[in-house]
Amino acid sequence: MLGFCPYSYPVTSPSTLRSGALSLASSVVIGVASAGPAYSITATLGLVVAAVGLQSPVIVLLAFVPMLLVAIGYRDLNEVEPDPGTTFVWATRAFGPFTGWMAGWAIVVSDLLVMASLAQISSQYTFLLFGAKGIGSDATSPWVLLLGIVYLIVMTLVAVRGIDASARLQSSLLTIEFGMLVVFAVVALTRVLLGHAPAGSSLPHWEWFNPFAIGSFNDFVTALLLMVFIYWGWDSAVAVNQETVDPRHTPGRSAVLSTITLVGLYLLVTVAAQAFAGTGTDGLGLANPEHVDDVLGALGAAVFGEGMIGQVLVHLLFLMVLTSAAASTQTTILPTARTTYSMALHHALPKAFAKIDPRYRTPVFSTWMFGGLSIVLYVVLNFASGGRLIADAVTAIGISIGLYYGLTGVSCAWLYRDRFATSPRTLVMKGLLPAAGGFALLFAAGWTAVTSWQPAEDTASWQLPFPPHWHIGSTFLLGVGTLLLGVPIYLILAKVMPPFFRGDVLARRLPQPSETIIESDAIEPGAVPRA
Repeated sequence: MLGFCPYSYPVTSPSTLRSGALSLASSVVIGVASAGPAYSITATLGLVVAAVGLQSPVIVLLAFVPMLLVAIGYRDLNEVEPDPGTTFVWATRAFGPFTGWMAGWAIVVSDLLVMASLAQISSQYTFLLFGAKGIGSDATSPWVLLLGIVYLIVMTLVAVRGIDASARLQSSLLTIEFGMLVVFAVVALTRVLLGHAPAGSSLPHWEWFNPFAIGSFNDFVTALLLMVFIYWGWDSAVAVNQETVDPRHTPGRSAVLSTITLVGLYLLVTVAAQAFAGTGTDGLGLANPEHVDDVLGALGAAVFGEGMIGQVLVHLLFLMVLTSAAASTQTTILPTARTTYSMALHHALPKAFAKIDPRYRTPVFSTWMFGGLSIVLYVVLNFASGGRLIADAVTAIGISIGLYYGLTGVSCAWLYRDRFATSPRTLVMKGLLPAAGGFALLFAAGWTAVTSWQPAEDTASWQLPFPPHWHIGSTFLLGVGTLLLGVPIYLILAKVMPPFFRGDVLARRLPQPSETIIESDAIEPGAVPRA
């Protein structure tokens, strides 16, 4: 039973999460690893370049701004209420049960959608690492699918066995990932500077940082939301707050530090890759449709060369992307399981989701349920539209990410609004800045949702089986359609287990913080929470 919400009506659990298992360093590792830097870059950078060309580096910086502002909101809300449900709890307090529940659903949806891509990349790069290029280059190969399922099972098992084991695994994987990304960027830039880069290369230029050179506003928003996907994941450091040393302060600091770490790494790799390969649509160009969703795999041999050392470095690059995707798989399971765990504790999901493993003290039912659903969705997306839906999911995920990140920033401003008049600093740090980041991400998510109704040329689509027989883009179906699935689930749960849904569980304000996190007082079903 959790003791961080004085107005909740908790579920009895046989044990609690393992408190104090994560230090600040471990928390930052989880935050950065959850973003899966190598995986995110290889899967997304080409799409960003296809949208905005040479202006990709400025998109890295511009996407960082709302990320940092929302991370500040996470920090300030977590300081008062360190709940692993994060946005679900805070948005419920700010705007009511429906908004809060849909925010929690958005977290689950975004994490489910990304698992298929993570499993596929992990599997493909395993075959590439061991020289089975024929299998590794075929994303829909039965062997790729089978190994991807194995990865999902293994990483779910690691997540069940404990947060401390997860943190140790992440530290090892992240060391490989960071080291190889820096080596890749340094070698690529050195070859450009020495004139040994292929055709299409060029020295880095300040014009790459001019946002006004982007062709259209729609391209700008599309690229911005894709880059938001690359940053996405640092909030995992906040979702494991109950298992962190000093849960009121360490997770928030970790979120901010993770975001700052990521912007430096992404800027270095983006500039290096663009300088080396250019932004063309043929050859090694980053916008080449043949490898737009696997940039690092396409550039590895060209950057490191064909010699013996080059071959070793190429294989290390494959290992880096593999470990990045595997690490991100495991750290995606962690926050999602804790979100559904918190939702169950607050009676927004069936109480089975709150079950804690008595030995490992992890949310065992939530973890295995999420792992199982990930496998089912991976199989379905693998066979739908020739596997193209897995690639389209990367863009679609941005809609749900923008929704729940945006709601966090806006919720922070709303919940602290009573303190603005007495403290100008509170007005700026807890009001204007998080709200600005939140509204920016909500706008980007909304814009993408509206514009993705019409299918793009290189994406899958679905035709309505009745007049007017519209073709609906796969990005809209995956991004908006999966979110809308939450509405009937919400209505069913509201009828079956009504206390949370009628507002009896979480009061519409922030609780008063205390020095320690104490056991909460239960309230009777149907009672009105204290204001």
